[in-house]
Amino acid sequence: MQILATIKEELFPELKARQLFSLIRNEMSLVEAELERQAASNVQIVDHLASYVRSSGGKRVRPALLILANYASGGDASREGVIRLATVMEMLHTATLVHDDIIDRAEMRRGRDSVNTRFGNQMAVLLGDWLYMSAFETALKERSLEILDILTRLTRKMTEGELIQLTVIGNTDISEEAYFDILRRKTAYLFSGCCEIGAILAGTDAGQQAALRDYGMNLGIAFQLADDLLDFTSDEKALGKASGADLLEGKLTLPLILLCRQHPEFKEELKAIIADGSYQNGARGKVMAKLEENRTLEQIRSVALSYASAARKNLEVLPKTKYSHALEEIPNFVIERNS
Repeated sequence: MQILATIKEELFPELKARQLFSLIRNEMSLVEAELERQAASNVQIVDHLASYVRSSGGKRVRPALLILANYASGGDASREGVIRLATVMEMLHTATLVHDDIIDRAEMRRGRDSVNTRFGNQMAVLLGDWLYMSAFETALKERSLEILDILTRLTRKMTEGELIQLTVIGNTDISEEAYFDILRRKTAYLFSGCCEIGAILAGTDAGQQAALRDYGMNLGIAFQLADDLLDFTSDEKALGKASGADLLEGKLTLPLILLCRQHPEFKEELKAIIADGSYQNGARGKVMAKLEENRTLEQIRSVALSYASAARKNLEVLPKTKYSHALEEIPNFVIERNS
């Protein structure tokens, strides 16, 4: 019975995700078809590269958020414009990942070779550029300056976030304020944009639009905090990339920022790990032992839960429907997931 309970607990996030997204199964199938169509090109190498990226899968959380936000605002997310914009958000996200992997020299993404590992940095840079341009070309079909303004702003924020992060690589004195600024730019603005655009496409009032924008921001922060925890607690198979990669790349996430604040002397050990670029000689075990000793991961989980709670509170202005209920459940899923 204990074994069955453990298995059920480990599978819960995946089961819950399937239940949540079953509401929009047909719409997500349309998004997948649109992604396939967008990935097609009469330029053979572009077609090959784009197909490789698309076939790697992914959770498709961002397009799902746009669709659920649209339905929760009283829209019809099955219409062509909504599916098109949901696809645009996934394309922007994918473009960001392709470029991030080049910068981070990442070898794996979603359990297989990253684009830069498989095809080289030059091909990966150009593919990321192609995805960005294709996303904006697709978005133009909606003929909405308001939506284009959001897309332009969040793309600029994501680029700024990556640039700012590069200036603090290896810095063990990074502040919580700087960390959250980077987090919002790199992750949360895209979540926020998905939810706000879903509301705009539904023609909702300004109050609901603002509520969904704020919901996406709080959800995005909770999502990234959960990601930071997974970098320490999950294994490579579940993550689809090397575990502990953030520290080896010189990125101090909130767990280590808090740990350094409590134990300034630990900064030197972290600098040595970053300089070495590996977890040889049991370095990863030492970091985990220190985090567990100070209950730092529990603190981060508590912070993530507070943002999840704020996200749910943002939804109070929405009518009570199965779609708004699904949005209420998503913060739990992003924190409890194991990949």
